[in-house]
Amino acid sequence: MPIPGNLLTTAMAVMPHTDVERALEMALSLDIPFWPQLPLYNYYEDMYVQASENFPGIILDMEKRHLGFSTDKFMEELENAMARWGETDFFDISKTYSVVYHKFLELDLSNCPAIRGQLEGPISFGFNVADENDRPILFNDTIRPFMLEFMARRVNVQLHRLKKLNPNAFMFVDEPGLQFLFSAMAGYGDQAAKGDMETFFSMIDRPRGVHLCGNPDWDFLLGLDLDVLSLDIYTNAEVFRSYAGSIRKFLDRGGVLVWGIIPTNYEPFEKESLDSLEDILENVWSVLSKKGIDRDFLISRSLLSPATCCLVNPDKEKTVEKAFLQIKEFSKRLREKYGL
Repeated sequence: MPIPGNLLTTAMAVMPHTDVERALEMALSLDIPFWPQLPLYNYYEDMYVQASENFPGIILDMEKRHLGFSTDKFMEELENAMARWGETDFFDISKTYSVVYHKFLELDLSNCPAIRGQLEGPISFGFNVADENDRPILFNDTIRPFMLEFMARRVNVQLHRLKKLNPNAFMFVDEPGLQFLFSAMAGYGDQAAKGDMETFFSMIDRPRGVHLCGNPDWDFLLGLDLDVLSLDIYTNAEVFRSYAGSIRKFLDRGGVLVWGIIPTNYEPFEKESLDSLEDILENVWSVLSKKGIDRDFLISRSLLSPATCCLVNPDKEKTVEKAFLQIKEFSKRLREKYGL
């Protein structure tokens, strides 16, 4: 399997560090390393800003840390973007937009069981980038189809580069906006949204998957043609375990689940223990087992990670680093328990 399971560890990419080398050290400490996104180090390292590079119409204000959009600017720059459509570098992340990414590309990662990259997905990007009328560009029927293909090309270019470092490289499409996808939104109905997401993923090379920390329409998300799904099970355990039918179909298609279990926010981290977190996760597994999902099979297609990203702790990166250490300990504990 290109994406391993058996309770190996990885993590979300957004980290609170301002020290690039330290952030990389933490990312490399896990079984499946990744390149960190460090918005507190530099606004270019923000996940939305990185996704915006070379996108026509973008207005980036570094001083105010604001990402905007101009429809007139989009029309002016569209011709140049189409002229460069076949250029790999046009869709990759430049050194200006991520120092960390390019340091990661210089490493020897051939002995890792897998490595991972990520890019902000079109739904979340389209929700968060608004035009001159403060309207999200996701609702623009002219811009949206271009955005879907543009972001798909960006994912594919990064994946191709990572596969040169490790043949088991895979990509997360970060989509926190998916939890709002099927809420009442003028100008963008459920069926259009489903069609766009299916089109987007059909353009992305494998292995491909989604990471999100929210609570979306799980039936829809598990039904997409994904290879891996990363979720915050710490927060969403009660809801997610209700979707045994969709989870079983996802696993039967070869899907891998990343169980985000260790909280990274200061207060919940301090109140939990490995025992309490094990209870949360195994209660979910027990329910799924009773509904017909073989536990050994489930574990063989499972990875472990911290529950979420976190940039707002009073101790800055300390709790996040503790969560990274704890997920390794948690993995070792469960792997010994299940004879892996």
